[in-house]
Amino acid sequence: MSDPLERIAAALERLAPAPMPAPDFAAEAYVWHTGPDRLDPVAHVSRVDLGLLVGVNRSRDTLLENTRHFAAGLPANNALLWGARGMGKSSLVKAVHAAVRAEGFDLKIVELSREDLPSVQRLLAHLRAAAHRFLLFCDDLSFAHDDQHYKSLKAVLDGGIEGRPENVLFYATSNRRHLMPRDMIENERSTAISPSEAVEEKVSLSDRFGLWLGFHPCSQDDYLEMIRGYCAAHGITVPDDRLHAGAIEWQATRGGRSGRVAWQFFCDLAAREGVRIRL
Repeated sequence: MSDPLERIAAALERLAPAPMPAPDFAAEAYVWHTGPDRLDPVAHVSRVDLGLLVGVNRSRDTLLENTRHFAAGLPANNALLWGARGMGKSSLVKAVHAAVRAEGFDLKIVELSREDLPSVQRLLAHLRAAAHRFLLFCDDLSFAHDDQHYKSLKAVLDGGIEGRPENVLFYATSNRRHLMPRDMIENERSTAISPSEAVEEKVSLSDRFGLWLGFHPCSQDDYLEMIRGYCAAHGITVPDDRLHAGAIEWQATRGGRSGRVAWQFFCDLAAREGVRIRL
């Protein structure tokens, strides 16, 4: 019996992917992938300058201070950036990371997709063993009905018996404040044997973030200021009346205003002016 079992064990071992080698963490940014596990360095991070993010001053200052504390080895909170689409939540995380690095802190950022949350314990084991400090970033985090990935998130926020690694801080963005759709929460409340306990398990996930930073639809003045800021940063000079008229028409065709709409209008404007954008 032992020979067949040994052959099966050997075959399974050959099929299993080799353990991920310890990264050297020479880059400033990485993306976590699975199948096989690996941390791919990012040669160029797509981001905008912190000064170009308009209308989010309070969130900007709060997140910057929290990140600066963490980079300096001081206590800091996990952060959930939630609210309106296209208002610069993920842009703020990347811009704050760049600003803190510019202050002389060797802070790394690692992007983790929601689909890879079940593998987060393996990722944390690699980060825990490194002599660096990491922002673990999950963009557009939310959970659908019957989605069990949220249980893996608790490993990042609470850390289980080991606790969260001292050198890892978690930032997430979401369109939802409580990460779960409202109808899912209401369904739990109406069908569970103990409604309050069933709802509490899901709603309390957001409570595990020490910082909640809300992002709301921007005003027309903020929208126009964003566009003027992009023009100034990229050396584009357009008469204010023409800029104003074009920007208002653009937002009307999109059905709303946001930082993303402002950037899309600016890209169209730059192309019409024959200006290449330096990202």
